[in-house]
Amino acid sequence: MKNVTEFVHQIIARKVNKDDLCVDMTTGNGNDTLFLAKISKFVYGFDIQQVAIDNTNQLLSSNGLSNYQLFLDSHENIDKDVSIDILKETKCFIYNLGYLPKGNKNVTTLFSSTLSSLKKVLDYLNHQSLVIIVCYPGHEKGKEEALGLVEYVRTLDHLNYEVSSYNILNQDNNPPFALIIERR
Repeated sequence: MKNVTEFVHQIIARKVNKDDLCVDMTTGNGNDTLFLAKISKFVYGFDIQQVAIDNTNQLLSSNGLSNYQLFLDSHENIDKDVSIDILKETKCFIYNLGYLPKGNKNVTTLFSSTLSSLKKVLDYLNHQSLVIIVCYPGHEKGKEEALGLVEYVRTLDHLNYEVSSYNILNQDNNPPFALIIERR
């Protein structure tokens, strides 16, 4: 069985190719951004912490990549930083929620800003693109965010969106899980 990150990357690799644009909504230490930059044409990345932007930039540049642009900004400002035309062409939007690994655990993604950005992303989603949200309910803010997002995506019109989840049920400590949203 694959862990959540391996599963998510496998799903993305089936959808995304070298002609596609992607957005990493939460760059963190840059692992998802690196994966996307290797398989796509161009990646836009967001994070609210300078250390995350620096870590991501270092990782991508040390791998010889230049097909990316990073924003020190909240993902809820996606439509201010990236043109609407680009967002409409984007093949994959990925969120890896929670706090920065090896960073300040008091700085986390929040349900309110994640929901705000998700609603914007869903407006731009086309029939070939997808949204993947990796939730981390193992800490209090992460649990609140995960519950709110699950509640919200359950309300999406099934005629317009297909929503699925991937989680490991027999693991302790509220393991991470992924929500996958595709436009019908």
